[in-house]
Amino acid sequence: MGSTETKELPEFDLLWDYNKPAETEVKFLELLTLAKSCNNLSYYLQLLTQIARTQSLQAKFTEAHKILDEVESSLETTPIKLVEIRYLLERGRTFNSAKQAEKARPLFIKAWESALESAEENYAIDAAHMMGIITSSEEQLIWNEKAISLARKSENPKAKKWLGSLNNNVAWTYHDKKEYQKALEYFTENVQWHEERKTGQGLIIAKWSVARTLRSLNKIDDALEIHLNLLKEIEEKKLEQDGYIFEELGECYLLKNENSEAKKYFASAYKLLSQDIWLKQDEPDRLERLNKLGSN
Repeated sequence: MGSTETKELPEFDLLWDYNKPAETEVKFLELLTLAKSCNNLSYYLQLLTQIARTQSLQAKFTEAHKILDEVESSLETTPIKLVEIRYLLERGRTFNSAKQAEKARPLFIKAWESALESAEENYAIDAAHMMGIITSSEEQLIWNEKAISLARKSENPKAKKWLGSLNNNVAWTYHDKKEYQKALEYFTENVQWHEERKTGQGLIIAKWSVARTLRSLNKIDDALEIHLNLLKEIEEKKLEQDGYIFEELGECYLLKNENSEAKKYFASAYKLLSQDIWLKQDEPDRLERLNKLGSN
């Protein structure tokens, strides 16, 4: 398969819905046949890395690695720098999702270095952001600051789009360190970033994060006000219901000793969140607690 122009091929990254990896996989598989017929090796192999990512997000790690093996094999005979970078990122993500962070680390570092050498700032930031996820709290901050610095300096619009996610990551690092006021500053900045860009679901998540931090600061009524407004917005816009909002409403009402209200929201949270494969795998005790509090 040789390499030709990709004018007739769509930008598949725009087709991603990270909340619906199975549906995204179907779209990518349909494109794969077209990519083959257009005889564009780089596009084809990059698309394979993203199909592997859809598998990984569905916890189908064996399948994801098998696809990535095909990409790796092709790179041995026809090295393509951008494909190599994306391969490293997805191999690393697959290992990390499978609770093998020690195998992911060298892949993300290599992706970071290769992307910087190739002036692929978007993917360098992606690699740094992944390092900010898999490392300990102090190292998380170092990697996220590297990514933020690069995103702010970059003239690449795709690189600049990372600033919302990076502010969110730094905020959660401070939250995990119980530095709640510092976390609130970053989360508040993140809300402004999403408001300026009218990101929709991204803005809802950003506001949820502010409210979650207000609960940690014991500002329960302030947190409740935000969550209730989010619930109203979702209902008015007929958006998909969010189990995490229900969960937080339950937690806030529980802290206010309004147990009947808490029970109602915990039951709704369990109904939705019990369908999440990652929560089932990673936080079964959390789901069991929701079930118990929603049933009593």
